Order: sequence, then structure tokens, then C-alpha cells
Amino acid sequence: MNAGGTSAGGLVEVVLPGKVEPEGLELRHGDIPGAGPGQVTIAMEATGVSFAEQQMRRGRYFDQPPFPFVPGYDLVGRVLAVGEGVDAGLVGLRVAAMTKVGGWASHVVVDAADIVPVPEGIGAAEAETVVVNGITAWQMLHRKARVRAGQTVLVHGANGGVGTVLVQLALAAGAKVVGTASARHHDALRAQGVVPVDYRTEDVPTRVRMLAPGGVDAVFDHVGADSAVDSWGLLAPGGALVSYGSASTRDDEGSGSWPILMLIGRLWLWNALPNRRRAYFFNIWAGRKHAKNRFRARIGADLAQVFAAVQRGDITPRIAAELPLARIAEAVRLAESGTVAGKVVLNP
Repeated sequence: MNAGGTSAGGLVEVVLPGKVEPEGLELRHGDIPGAGPGQVTIAMEATGVSFAEQQMRRGRYFDQPPFPFVPGYDLVGRVLAVGEGVDAGLVGLRVAAMTKVGGWASHVVVDAADIVPVPEGIGAAEAETVVVNGITAWQMLHRKARVRAGQTVLVHGANGGVGTVLVQLALAAGAKVVGTASARHHDALRAQGVVPVDYRTEDVPTRVRMLAPGGVDAVFDHVGADSAVDSWGLLAPGGALVSYGSASTRDDEGSGSWPILMLIGRLWLWNALPNRRRAYFFNIWAGRKHAKNRFRARIGADLAQVFAAVQRGDITPRIAAELPLARIAEAVRLAESGTVAGKVVLNP
């Protein structure tokens, strides 16, 4: 990786040049980008390493751009400048934005319509942990599965970036939560009120059936493949499976799209069967292309709900580590290690 730190006077961004090891990521310096009409330039204060970027560096993220590009799924920062037609009063405001790519940079240009204000009292790193992870968890829990108080839910990867937020939101909704994680995370999960299951040493379906003989009301599954089959079989009548990835195929060779397409086909088939269960594939970007204004309104409203949950104490942001952009290789390796709880956050 090219050496060097960030510069207050210019742009610093991380470039993914191709299918490389973390040390192959490159730092690139340039001029701070200007905001065009309807846009804002954000001085990044925090971005993060999501599972999406882990897949992207392997060339296995569905719909990723061609190499080279700047990764970075979301960010939090201060509005540095505004373009034509944008309220100048936004300058200096701390905001959050989803970018899908481009967030691993000291300065990022986004459409003003895509920013969401971060409430006072929530720090940049704390807010960063609940942008894409919080929106994903909120929408899966409340818009898809529609979990209610008294129900039982199963959260795979309960110690992960999305999982940690999902667990807390489900508990705040009054649900009983069973969460899969390696043994090192079990004490922390128990302290929250989660019933932990060790996916490495236990037979997960057997253990969950012992805990919920009548089935669970919702399963949130990012693993895909055979795990999705088991998850579907664990549902109670009227239950919902929300699948949102294929983590089990992260290190496979070949097409990154094929496992997702296979998974979506399987979910479609299950929904076509005469049963009282539901299966969803969750895509946070659904609707953006054809109903952009409605998509933006939904994202803004749901992230505001997540920030409010942080302010109430329903969500405690889980920061696994904070590292500067210049240490991106170390940050990516830590995020991919499976040893941390929460999100690895990057700062400029």
C-alpha cells in the first residue's frame, strides 16, 4: 500500500485497483472535489469497513463497479461546501450519507438530497456504525419481518456490524432474541439478554428447535446457501425469513452474482408454495432507480428513527476499532478476521 497520511489541504482516498490483498489497496492524493449543482462536499469524519467491501476486493459484490474504484459504503462528516441551488446554511452541519462506493476518502461529493442530519450528542464514529447497518437492521425488522413484542427471532452473526444493531432493535421491540456467534462473544450477548448459539460447535437448527419448539417468528440470515434452507425450516407458521447476503460464499471463486441469484430464486420458490411463511431478499437499494424521491424519503425517515434509538439508549453503537485511512490494510484485515464485535471505523 502506498504510504502517507492524510492532508488537511487536499483529498486523500483509498483506491481498490483490482482483486488484491488488503496490502494492495492504494492511497491517492488530489484536489478537494467541488460540489456541483444540487450537491454538497462533505469533509469525512468517519467511514467504515462493511462486509460489502470485503466482497468487493474479491470481485464478488453484486453490482459493484469495474476496477479501479474507491470503496466506502457510507460516511459521516461535516458539510464543507454547497453547490448551486443548495441551502448555504448546511455548511458546517454534521451529516450522514450512504454512497455504496466512494466513502473511503477525506472529502466526498454527494447529492444534497441524500444527506441526513446527525443529531447533536452523537459522535461521528458512533453515528457511522449505524448508517448502513442501522438502516438495514431497521428496515428488515420493521418493514419486512414486522416483528412485534413477545415474538422470538433468530439473528445470525449477532456480533457483526448489522447483527449488533439488529439484536438491540429487536430487544427494544420486546422480542426474545436468539443469536449465533462464536463462543468468545457469548458473554457479551448474554449480558444484553440474548440467548447465544455457537455456530462453530453446535448444530444450530437442533439447538434453536430446543429453544423454540414451535419455531421462531423471524430469522435474519446473511449467510445464504445451506443456512437459508435451515432458516426457512425453523420458521413458525406466519414467520418471516429475511435473507440479506451470501457470506458463506465470500471466498469462493467465480461469479459473485450467481450465489445471490440462486438465493433469490430459492426464496421465490418458497413463497410460491402453499404455506403461511414468508421469505424476503433484502436489498437496501431497492427502489432507488425507479422511485428515487420515495427511496430517499424512506432512507431519511428510517435513519432518523435509528438515530433516535441511539439517543434513547436503545442502541449502543459498537465500535470494534478506529483507524486512519492510511492504515486501511490493517483495518480491512481486522474487519475480516471474525474476531471483533461491531464495526471497524476509519477516520481521516
